[in-house]
Amino acid sequence: MSLQRQTYLVVGFIVLLGVILGHWVSPWWLLLPALMGVGMLVAAAMGFCNMTRLLSKLPWNEPHSGKI
Repeated sequence: MSLQRQTYLVVGFIVLLGVILGHWVSPWWLLLPALMGVGMLVAAAMGFCNMTRLLSKLPWNEPHSGKI
């Protein structure tokens, strides 16, 4: 799966989780989707996404060296 799709998946999950928790637990959880929105705005304005950079460091996203 591409890094872009992984980023969309994580952001979408966090937004959905924040909305659900904001509705059922506490309105303070609505800050979570708001922070994701701010992060997306910054990523669009600056041309880079910190979440994508973080996801790129996960083991399944490391480039293969060709060694077994």
